[in-house]
Amino acid sequence: MTNPLSSPSRPLPFDRIRPEHIEPAVLAAIEQAQARLDQIAGQAEPLTYENTFGVLDAHAEELGVAMGIVEHLESVASNDELRAAHNRVLPAVSAYWSSITLHEGLYRTLKRFAESAAAQALTGTRARYVRKTIEDFQRSGAELDPAGKEKLQALDQQLSQLTTEFSQNVLDGTAAWELFVDEARLVGLPETARTSARESAEARGREGYRLSLAAPTVVAVLTFADDRGLREELWKAFNRRGLEKGDNLGLVARILQLRQEKARLLGFADFADLATSDRMAHSGAEAREFIADLTARTEAAFHEEGRSLLAFRQQLEGANAPELAPWDVGYYAEKQRRALYDFDEEALRPYFSAPSVLRGAFALAEELYGVRIEDTELPVWHESVRAHRIVEANGRELGVFYTDLYPRESKRDGAWMHGLIAAVPPESHVALFCSNAQPPTKEKPSLMSFRDVETVFHEFGHLLHHCLSTVDVKSLSCTRVAQDFVELPSQILENWCSQKEALDRFAHHYQTGATIPPELVERLLAARHFRAASAQMRQLGFAAVDLALHSEYEPSRDGDVNAYANRVLARYTPTALPDDYALIASFGHLFSHPIGYAAGYYSYKWAEVLDADAFSRFRNEGLFNPQVGRAFRESVLARGDSADPLDLFREFMGRNPELAALLERQGLAAAE
Repeated sequence: MTNPLSSPSRPLPFDRIRPEHIEPAVLAAIEQAQARLDQIAGQAEPLTYENTFGVLDAHAEELGVAMGIVEHLESVASNDELRAAHNRVLPAVSAYWSSITLHEGLYRTLKRFAESAAAQALTGTRARYVRKTIEDFQRSGAELDPAGKEKLQALDQQLSQLTTEFSQNVLDGTAAWELFVDEARLVGLPETARTSARESAEARGREGYRLSLAAPTVVAVLTFADDRGLREELWKAFNRRGLEKGDNLGLVARILQLRQEKARLLGFADFADLATSDRMAHSGAEAREFIADLTARTEAAFHEEGRSLLAFRQQLEGANAPELAPWDVGYYAEKQRRALYDFDEEALRPYFSAPSVLRGAFALAEELYGVRIEDTELPVWHESVRAHRIVEANGRELGVFYTDLYPRESKRDGAWMHGLIAAVPPESHVALFCSNAQPPTKEKPSLMSFRDVETVFHEFGHLLHHCLSTVDVKSLSCTRVAQDFVELPSQILENWCSQKEALDRFAHHYQTGATIPPELVERLLAARHFRAASAQMRQLGFAAVDLALHSEYEPSRDGDVNAYANRVLARYTPTALPDDYALIASFGHLFSHPIGYAAGYYSYKWAEVLDADAFSRFRNEGLFNPQVGRAFRESVLARGDSADPLDLFREFMGRNPELAALLERQGLAAAE
């Protein structure tokens, strides 16, 4: 029987892939890719772009697709057999990717062509690819001596294994935790959350209600549960997920050590400098200065919000009410928001059924970017997954993609977009996006929170960046851009979720079809600035601890890594943190991938400056202005990394980015 992972055909055969297919397909793909590298290394004169960099650009396409599918399935349909097969091939895959830039014959051939007259005559994307590739080889150790190259490969293999173990520990810890309670402990929770908990218990043959560490459950309990003990129990469990099924703090310490060794081996002072060397922020210091600047602009308003929340609690419970604990903040903030704005965010859920939200995101892309999005039937990995096509106005297929919106025990938490195939037009792209919204119940469709809606638009923005790419060099196409630029296409799409004109197009009551009442939209918009400084400081705290761990942390001086991280975070948290708080033990953005967002979490805020500024053009010239949409598509979405990201931004806006739009959107401009 043919192995479906060996040169997988379209549509991708998700329904036929089994754990036993993984090892032979991946190892064969590695062998095939290696042969192509050796072909470049031994290429006879004359050297051309096509027989050097052209081959390099597409040499590992089969490996990339096969391993992308495996990694995806391990994230959304994990089981013991699949995980074991994934883990068996991971060392070989990691060794292969890290070996590319250490292949002496390959580097000599590429460098020889890069220095030739033919290379100097290249322009546009190909010239950029040649230059960036040589820089990447140098940054990745191509000019190290043999001993240095061997050490670098060993470091990369260890990082791949340790970060995979970290991710699996979080998944296992999340899946293993459950709490069965009676209805009395759920007083205050919305009906949707109670129904979901009851059906979860029924599915396990139990009476009562089952709580898990799935994000919708945790958010619902911490925001609405009157039972303070329940809030505390769930908060502590959620923030120790990487410690119940493994020692993720030990892994973090080792990962940081290996990253630092890698950076110094490659001639950088620290991993933050290595990670930012090819980004818009060109050094760890520049990233830290950016975070420090925003922190200074936000801190006064943040402390005022903290005082206001405590005063509100004291109004409710008396002047002797205790200081707020971490598991109190969301609960009392929700009560304060309702009191200030007469706004209950749960009142929005009936207007945000998952099918309507998806259709709203799709319709926005259709109007702005001149495409058509259709449902289609394709093999999928779970019955709740849906498949779709993006079609150009002339009928040409630009891409196919999948949406996976609901939590499962075998699926990791969070939300993400995964580009499975980056194609060169006219071939179409393949991608998917996942979230973990409240699942449908027996009586109701999935009814999303407002944050869930923003998440869908966010991930769909990433997907559009992937599927609308027209770049003819795969390595510079789609979302393969500077990490502090990649969030612009995703974050900008969130802006439409807060515009009444946009909401009226898709936010319809799942029973009556009515749009959100004007007064509820007004209260939503009025409440947008509520605790904006606290939300911003939370993100800045994540960025600050990331940069500190990857540039300043020294174990012999700073001691235990978790205690150090908590000291950094203390400036950014609205309450004192318990001693056993262990955010970094489940901080997958930093530690679930050899690189991931390590020394790059700041990029969310960096890109937020870009997206707020870029959205101001839509706000000024028309939210659904197809000319502005076309300009954004042509200047940003279609261009990948074919030009400097700052140049692409300037092309769309006609100037450099400015901070004012972000502070204005947050209501913090007056607080500076």
